[in-house]
Amino acid sequence: MELLEYQVKEWFRTIGIPVLPSQKIDHPTDLKRLKIRYPIVLKSQVHAGERAKAGGVRFAETTIDAIAAAQNIFNLPILGELPEVLLAEAKYNAEQEFFLAVVLDTAVCRPILLGCKEADIDWESAGKKMQHVVVEQEFSPFYARRLALKMGLQGALMQTVSKIVEKMYQLFIEKDLDLVEINPLGVDASGQVMALNGSVSVNERAIARHPDIAEMTRKMANRHSSAEFNKRLSEWDAVELHGKIGILGNGTGSVLATLDLVVNAGGKPGICLNLRHAFPTDTLPSTFRDRLDRALDILAVDKSIQVILINFLGSVPQGGEIAEVIANFVQHNKNEAKTQTLRSNGNKSRRETYLPPLVVRLAGSEFDAARKYLTTLKVPSDASIVVVENLDEAVTQAVNLAKATAHRRF
Repeated sequence: MELLEYQVKEWFRTIGIPVLPSQKIDHPTDLKRLKIRYPIVLKSQVHAGERAKAGGVRFAETTIDAIAAAQNIFNLPILGELPEVLLAEAKYNAEQEFFLAVVLDTAVCRPILLGCKEADIDWESAGKKMQHVVVEQEFSPFYARRLALKMGLQGALMQTVSKIVEKMYQLFIEKDLDLVEINPLGVDASGQVMALNGSVSVNERAIARHPDIAEMTRKMANRHSSAEFNKRLSEWDAVELHGKIGILGNGTGSVLATLDLVVNAGGKPGICLNLRHAFPTDTLPSTFRDRLDRALDILAVDKSIQVILINFLGSVPQGGEIAEVIANFVQHNKNEAKTQTLRSNGNKSRRETYLPPLVVRLAGSEFDAARKYLTTLKVPSDASIVVVENLDEAVTQAVNLAKATAHRRF
């Protein structure tokens, strides 16, 4: 599990790694109450790299400029991911930029300290420029100073960078991390250093040992699967985040590719779930069938989702059972009834259960039987299912259905 930059910097600040004054921005209007002096930099909080090249990092001199920039960034997908929050940060003029990292090397089963006097490094030639120190025994400041010396640092700068590496290693051990990275570590004209950007990768097997990380994981999962979250997004007319097409895939690449195609076709993606791995909140082992069943239920109760687009390709465990799960869902066998009785303050009210149409793309010979079964499936009059093998056609069908059924949800 990888954290977003604003989360990483909260950890950095707590452990004593210097970071710039910053503020999390949930909506462009939050900039009217900004506590940081201008000029500032606004950063899209997504997991994708190359944010600056994609337009996800912008400078602003005034509140008006900042709000306009924030509106653009909130509506800018980077590798298919739209930011839920932005980070507003004070502008910093760096004369030098370094790369620092503490990483778990699985080959030697030891932590390794990495350092380079270039932040924007060409990784093809990194072997000649990147310095490393293997932590072979119990950690001591000696390892951090050795890395700084190998990087060619001297005097006060060497001492300062060494202290930061020590703090990085402390965080690495305390949180059971696979990676702590600062890229870049900026140095200004006065010699002051600042972690300008950072990355943290949490070892998922260790999450249960850290209540704070487990809570963070639960919040991240709930944010992506809760109807209330998507309802809140749909109210952000200024940034046009109206996620209407839920996407299910069996791999990160397939999910991102599908999301990009939906955006390019004029659609607005909603919840996107990768079913290849267990959900972060799963406490017991789950099968692919279990995850598909649960994912369909998540999307069905989300009132902002108007179409469910399924894109499965390649090898899928229990591939022969996929059609059965989808069929049960379409025929409402997984719903208790078409209406649900909700209790609120002791009063009963009724709410109609809405079944969004499905567009199912199954690519591969192993899905031949599933495609044939779903194509001939008799569905209720208020449900619809489209089965295709071509992804472009599936995306077009999903976008058209979302436009056609928009009025049915409200």
